[in-house]
Amino acid sequence: MRLLGAGGLLLTLSFSLGSCFTERQNEGAQLYATHCSSCHGDQGQGLERLIPPVAAADYIASNRAELPCLVRKGMQGDIVVNGIHYNQIMPGHEDLTDSQITNLLNFLQTNWGNTNQPYTIRETAELLGRCNGSDGQ
Repeated sequence: MRLLGAGGLLLTLSFSLGSCFTERQNEGAQLYATHCSSCHGDQGQGLERLIPPVAAADYIASNRAELPCLVRKGMQGDIVVNGIHYNQIMPGHEDLTDSQITNLLNFLQTNWGNTNQPYTIRETAELLGRCNGSDGQ
């Protein structure tokens, strides 16, 4: 059995970690395709004046603390995205785990003209604690 030197070990670890991050980004894209694209569009473009875009959306940048709860619980009522008012019901996705919501939001934060800071799982979990209520879901 051949032992790897420190350089070989670091190279092996970097390939392993790189694929882990790629898988997580791919998970975010897959979650978006499964849970969001039918309304918000394949490229996040939204649907005219009915459903807001998530691509290049000022709302994503300016409402960071609310986004995890918005994904989990949904929303209804007036919302302004890129200067346009929308007023449709968005269903929640209570079936998604904290980790899945983190990956989904990070996909949105870093694609389609959005250049926002990614979430950590810890941050997402803390923000979701605000909307989960006392039942601890």
